[in-house]
Amino acid sequence: MTSMKQQTPETHPAPQEQAGNTTPWRDKELRARVKLFGNLLGQVIQSQSGEKVFAAVEALRKGYINLRKQENPDKRIQLLRLIDTLDVKKITQVVRAFSIYFSLANIAEEAYQHRQRQRRIDAGGSLWRGSFEKTLQEIRESGVNPEQLQIMLDNLAYIPVITAHPTEAKRRTVMEHLRKIFLAGKLLDEMRLSQREEEALHRQLERQIQVLWKTDEVRAHRPQVQDEIINGLFYFKVSLFQAVPETYRQLEEAINKVYGDMLPENTTLRVPSFLHFGSWIGGDRDGNPNVTPEVTAMAVRLQMRMALEHYVACLTQLTRILTHSIPLIRPSTALTESIHQDLSDCPETFRGDPDRFSREPYRRKLYLMRYRLLDNLRAVEQYLQPENQPTPPQGVGYPSEERFLEDLYLLRDSLRSHGDGNIAARELQDLIRLVESFGFYLLKLDVRQESGRHTEAVAELIKHLELHPSYLDLSETERLEFLSEQLAREEEITIQREQLTSATRETLELFHVMAQMRQEVSPRVFGHYVISMTHAASHVMEVMYLGHLAGLAGRRQGQWHCGLQISPLFETIEDLEHIEPVMTALLDDSSYQALLRAAGNQQEVMIGYSDSCKDGGILSSSWKLYDAQKRVTALTGSRGIDCRIFHGRGGTIGRGGGPTFDAILSQPQGTVHGQIKFTEQGEVLSSRYSNPETAIYELNMGISGLIKASTCLVQPPREEKRDYLGIIDSLVETGEQTYREFTEQTPGFQDYFYEATPVNEIGLLNIGSRPPHRKKGDRSKNSVRAIPWVFGWAQARHTFPAWYGIGSALEKWRAGAPDRLAKLQAMYEEWPYFRALLSNTQMSLAKAELHIAQQYAGLCLDPETGQKIFALLRAEYQRTVTQVLHIVGARALLEENPPLALSLQRRDPYLDPLNHIQLTLLKRTRDPQITPEEREAWLDPLLRSINAIAAGMRNTG
Repeated sequence: MTSMKQQTPETHPAPQEQAGNTTPWRDKELRARVKLFGNLLGQVIQSQSGEKVFAAVEALRKGYINLRKQENPDKRIQLLRLIDTLDVKKITQVVRAFSIYFSLANIAEEAYQHRQRQRRIDAGGSLWRGSFEKTLQEIRESGVNPEQLQIMLDNLAYIPVITAHPTEAKRRTVMEHLRKIFLAGKLLDEMRLSQREEEALHRQLERQIQVLWKTDEVRAHRPQVQDEIINGLFYFKVSLFQAVPETYRQLEEAINKVYGDMLPENTTLRVPSFLHFGSWIGGDRDGNPNVTPEVTAMAVRLQMRMALEHYVACLTQLTRILTHSIPLIRPSTALTESIHQDLSDCPETFRGDPDRFSREPYRRKLYLMRYRLLDNLRAVEQYLQPENQPTPPQGVGYPSEERFLEDLYLLRDSLRSHGDGNIAARELQDLIRLVESFGFYLLKLDVRQESGRHTEAVAELIKHLELHPSYLDLSETERLEFLSEQLAREEEITIQREQLTSATRETLELFHVMAQMRQEVSPRVFGHYVISMTHAASHVMEVMYLGHLAGLAGRRQGQWHCGLQISPLFETIEDLEHIEPVMTALLDDSSYQALLRAAGNQQEVMIGYSDSCKDGGILSSSWKLYDAQKRVTALTGSRGIDCRIFHGRGGTIGRGGGPTFDAILSQPQGTVHGQIKFTEQGEVLSSRYSNPETAIYELNMGISGLIKASTCLVQPPREEKRDYLGIIDSLVETGEQTYREFTEQTPGFQDYFYEATPVNEIGLLNIGSRPPHRKKGDRSKNSVRAIPWVFGWAQARHTFPAWYGIGSALEKWRAGAPDRLAKLQAMYEEWPYFRALLSNTQMSLAKAELHIAQQYAGLCLDPETGQKIFALLRAEYQRTVTQVLHIVGARALLEENPPLALSLQRRDPYLDPLNHIQLTLLKRTRDPQITPEEREAWLDPLLRSINAIAAGMRNTG
């Protein structure tokens, strides 16, 4: 009996060469690997859980595969009866089987794509779209010369920001086991194995899958913020410490290959360390009462500890590499002098053996550097675990990351001085890249809070300081004038904190913690202070005033200083429409101008994809975000201010997701000035950064997109076609109206959301520390957070936030005018924004399954309401599919992207049983007739089904 093996519909076209996938026949390797993993999983299930569980899994697997090939109502009823007969234990095991299968299939796909890319590199042929080499060739062909490319490189900043948004259901322990399976699978591909060796590897894989089967994939408890911090740091340990320096190296090699013949002999272009990672974990307090000032300090210290631990390990490795001996080499004078100084500062380093490595200067220096870093590490441990600190720090640690870097540069320059530059360019240069990219802080921690909290705190503080009797009664103009005057004052302010409310004390304490951490860790430890729900310029000035009270911003002896950078977040449709007047008022304030100049004269503006899409639909959200970027960059540009857009995007299309390369290129021409910052959330983190091989590819693609979008730094951007802009305006108006009518004016819609999706059950999953609603008990669209909104619709296979309204908009614009289709087709071919919009729409439409969604609609307590709302949704789905296929010139969704189409088709027969199991369990757990004990028992497999469906659909949140 074959077990859990992958079936592919025979009629589906094989994948063509595209974006890292190559010739059709090679897809057989992927099918073979998934089949191997499936067979091994089946063997584990059979041996560990018995024949009955195995038989149930096989019956469901084969049954739904056959139904995908040919509908059979009797067989469908038979499968539903089988699901209905499974007891709690068996149904739990069945769900786990399909969930683990998806995890293994994901590993197989990831490894296969990596192998295909390596083959293309080894073959020396044309590389994939988005590779460094391909992108640089296109830039060179467009007329960018080496001098211009250097200008572009010098202005680059690529900043992914890790967040703790709760759509990643996998435990860290499970991800570690999956990594081991990935590595074992690589051995099967990379080595020439004898039959005996291959069989041994198969046994090893089976053991690892068995451990995975015996490891609970569901968390026993809701994670605390500290758990989320550690989960975020996990990706550095398993991949990013390796991927980041390798990414720099690959970019340098591609530049030399493409531009080398245009450069003078023995010269190359300089690639600065422009890659930095940010984080919201431990800093994002918007709606999360668990993120306190103490938690923020802990996050920073945990980050520092991981960075230092890795640097210590790197130094230890270098002591085994840089064993150069005198008199075979002659170190630089600067290095020799620094060793003498270190020995004076750290006399205990070689206690008991003062002459150790006296003829090996690099090892001697490295040991001294390691001694210093270990002291830094002890200091961090003392803060994190003061009760368990056996050895207190001695005060000989590096005072800053710059001093550590200076020592690394000394080593590099000395090696170069005696002809060992090629040795310096490997492990030592990798460490330099890491320190230049991560410092002692590892991640630039952003802080986020909702604007109303600041307004309340400022109002109370101003009254407490007797500066004004009622700040809240001031108009917006008066508030700006008042705050501007306060920021310009130099006198010291004393606050009696015990007289303040607890909420204001906590808000004020946060800014003092930020000031303290800048001293303790690094001045660069914090990224930006993000203000969610920014409705007015005063909201930014209020945060600056709170920073002023903590000594982070203001004037000293007539000189402005600012250690606080603020990013206003515009996240609703209304806020995006008001971005220009708000930013104009802010940037025209004299005090803010002075503070901005003191901080580097760069204004970051964050735009939110999730809430704007939930608010007005994908068409309106997408276009308002696009237009807002143009307006705000024009505004800052006219004032000589550098602008960086921070994209608050999620994994799914309804929250701004999609391929990074295309997403960057689809931004408005001339708005990406070498810099981009964006959130990386939930399951996107594990899919991109769980393995170094994939992390390197993803960083390559994102950085390539950034470089290509930044040619506006050296070449005038192309003018957008006015008629295209007019068409989009018309489409957006209809699309938003259609979406709002459906979500806000359709009777019973909100009941449908809560009854026809597992959104309430998602709130019970232990996958995040943040509540699913902004206001407890408020079921409105405004209260539910964007993540459970999108996640719930995805689980029920509706996926409508990513496409609803597009079909109506296109149909209405085309009505009665046959020539308009050609216009839309030209837009699709010529305009990256419109192409990315429709490509992402296709992906979301392909992930919807209306025959399954209709069964979720049957969960509605009022069947008539369920049928009515589903009928509206089905009509818009069909309308959207028809219109999109006409424009892209295809007969089926994703016809242009066969590898993705094939991947989704492979998954569907395995998602089908999970959705039907989930439907059965939703009915049971919601049945008012069952006892609380029965409900609790059935709830466990239900929550597991949510995890499993998320694993199968991938970018669902």
